[in-house]
Amino acid sequence: MNISYIKKYAVIGIAIIIYSVIPNVSYSDTSYPNFTEVVEKNIPAVVIVHAKKTISNSPSMNPNIPDLPDEFKPFFDKFFDEEQNAPRGSRKAPSFGSGFILTNDGYIMTNNHVISNADEIMVTLSDQTELSAKLVGSDKRSDLALLKVDASNLPTVKIGTSDDLKLGEWVLAIGSPFGFDHTVTAGIVSGKKRNLPNESYVPYIQTDVAINPGNSGGPLFNLDGDVVGVNAQIYTRSGGFMGVSFAIPAETLSSVYKQLKNDGKVKRGWLGVYIQEVDKDLAVSFGLDKPRGAVVAKILDKSPAQKSGLKQGDVILAFNNIDINKSKDLPLLVGVTEVDKSIRVKILRNKSIIYKNVVIEELPEDSEIATMREKSVDNKMVSGLTVSDIDEKTKKNLNIYGGVKVDKISAQQLNNSKIQINDVITHINNNPIFNVKDFEKKIKSLKENTLANLLVYRNSSPVYLAIKISK
Repeated sequence: MNISYIKKYAVIGIAIIIYSVIPNVSYSDTSYPNFTEVVEKNIPAVVIVHAKKTISNSPSMNPNIPDLPDEFKPFFDKFFDEEQNAPRGSRKAPSFGSGFILTNDGYIMTNNHVISNADEIMVTLSDQTELSAKLVGSDKRSDLALLKVDASNLPTVKIGTSDDLKLGEWVLAIGSPFGFDHTVTAGIVSGKKRNLPNESYVPYIQTDVAINPGNSGGPLFNLDGDVVGVNAQIYTRSGGFMGVSFAIPAETLSSVYKQLKNDGKVKRGWLGVYIQEVDKDLAVSFGLDKPRGAVVAKILDKSPAQKSGLKQGDVILAFNNIDINKSKDLPLLVGVTEVDKSIRVKILRNKSIIYKNVVIEELPEDSEIATMREKSVDNKMVSGLTVSDIDEKTKKNLNIYGGVKVDKISAQQLNNSKIQINDVITHINNNPIFNVKDFEKKIKSLKENTLANLLVYRNSSPVYLAIKISK
């Protein structure tokens, strides 16, 4: 038999076999997911929130926008130039955002910044019905607010969970950007448990869903049609949407909703410490195998931390059996802890592991859960410092027992250190410094080219500096 004939039909046979085992994939199977079912089901439960506020005409950000870090502001300033050029005085100004119906008797969730300081709140339903809304309660720290309208048999959303969200998972938003009601935008989950500047209470969901003014307070859905977040903020450097938006997770929403509905306010746990990040040099100086945990830079008087025996210089490694990988993890965990609950805290103290039980108290209105201080500073040398004893007034102002003030820094030190003139050094490797003689003694006892940590008061705030000893 002709060999080429056999080869020809053998190849054809193999091709037929391969074709038979490969699934019949059409273009529709590999295209974007179909959102229509989710949208049609949930649009009736998404509302427009109108708030009228008495504002000053002096140059400012639009009242619909929350207090944001500087890098957020250029985006919003672009849209409100006319307001900044308006005559001075006070006037009634409308602001708007989005919201969604939680119960068929009219409980509605939105962002706090949408309705903050509002004199009048109106809600527009999907069928264009307008209803007057009452503010049940609001929580500035989570930027959530609960409204109530007098109605019945309203369509509602289903609250899901954000814990199961995966990076790359499809999500969609429904809201009213720039007043275009019930606008649908979609994207993917870009990150989870994001901490934004000046935000310590919400582990934000990051997405690339298009969010603009008017979307605030609207729901973020997964493909099952469950609410997994509340759209709240964007990040931009250009003045427009750049593919980075943030949503408050469903777990925070559920907790805040229950408390606002029942009590009209939100209770949070309070530890009462100032903390800072552990960098690689501080990790070495504290005896850690890698950067982790939160350094206690200061303990507030009469706080739960003080009552439980926590000390300045402790490194908190775990809270309620949950590891603290970054210092930013601690405020989130403390904040959601039940008030009056005893929590086990894992601590590194003087290079030894100990445990403390802390009874968490309610966060005072004017306080912080666990306040982040400035990041650690990388210092290379400690020689070349001229120091002096501190006076009694300084001790009283800083609430310390002793220390030394940096009066002069050599040229070499200035080039290699972040230590500053007027810094007050109170501890070296968690050992207290009471005066100049004590400072010199402690420095001499340290091994050359080793890392040590100094507790420094700068502008009345404590910060740990990791420094390299050079003699």
